[in-house]
Amino acid sequence: MKNIGIYIHVPFCRYKCPYCDFYSVTVREELLDRYTAETLRRISALHEKKLAADTVYFGGGTPSLLGGERVARIMEALGKSVNIADGAEITVEANPAADLGDFLERCSSSGINRLSLGMQTSLRRELSAIGRRHSPDDVLRAMERATGAGIENISLDLMLGIPFQTADSLNESLRFIEKASPAHISAYMLKIEENTPFFRIRYALQTAGEDELADMYAQTFDTLEKAGYNQYEISNAAKKGYESRHNLKYWNCEEYVGIGPSAHGFLDGRRYYYDRSLEGYLSGAQPHDDGEGGTPEEYVMLRLRLSEGLTESGMRERFGIGIPEAMRRKASSSMMNSYCVCDESGIRLTRKGMLVSNAIICEFTSLL
Repeated sequence: MKNIGIYIHVPFCRYKCPYCDFYSVTVREELLDRYTAETLRRISALHEKKLAADTVYFGGGTPSLLGGERVARIMEALGKSVNIADGAEITVEANPAADLGDFLERCSSSGINRLSLGMQTSLRRELSAIGRRHSPDDVLRAMERATGAGIENISLDLMLGIPFQTADSLNESLRFIEKASPAHISAYMLKIEENTPFFRIRYALQTAGEDELADMYAQTFDTLEKAGYNQYEISNAAKKGYESRHNLKYWNCEEYVGIGPSAHGFLDGRRYYYDRSLEGYLSGAQPHDDGEGGTPEEYVMLRLRLSEGLTESGMRERFGIGIPEAMRRKASSSMMNSYCVCDESGIRLTRKGMLVSNAIICEFTSLL
């Protein structure tokens, strides 16, 4: 039986960050209880599918707002309905602004062994500019509480291109990371999405230009590499053995169950999604079919996000064919010389190529 992943979207926040487009609503105790009850009901329905899983991910929103007891109840229900593998990677996201001590103790006792903290930057001015209410000391305190609870696999988020950020201030955040020494870093660029407060004031924001942002990206992963972190995906780097096993399921085009309002899933060869509606979820609304998953186009698109890239052996194992010759010719052309590497093992993007990955990946998938 193949192990899948399980993603649980917890759609609650105390306040909405001005850049965030993930689905969330303002937290209320009554909603937390109703959400938990409905999630337990949906998890119990998985029993008949006889699934096995080796990763679980509580994302949000702010999953830590559920509290340790509710998370423990969800974990208990998962253990009864799904065969959770020994040594499974089980992650919870948390806001470092909160006192996480009791929460992390309860999470650890229920099997959670990985923590993802929304640090974003280590500078107070930049934190304030993006609406974050924690301090750098809060991040260190949360990490200390996690390790004290037995959770040593910790990931920190780092945002690039935020208001007031410069190469020098980014270096300060990178020095903070090196000193804190988390196992994993997610470093991603600020993207200003429609229907966010930042979109309405986008022309007034003091953010880096394209060239400066490209330099920041290279600066980040060059510095992390020197500090012992391997960049294994466009936006992620980890110490050896601490790559996110759950997120690798997405990039390897593997199946996973998604539960919660706005959650997506991929099971039995089909992709599906839930509406961005807590009330719909609580009233029992079913997810929508989103078409066939795991197609060659999808596989190529996702694998090229990884530093390992698209491999000849992976294509043959998955689809019974190698990388198309037209794709190899494109990757070997002079115009692609600085953006990707093509050899007998496959095709992979360079760091420069990762900066324009969307355009390059579109060109490759058009050749399938």
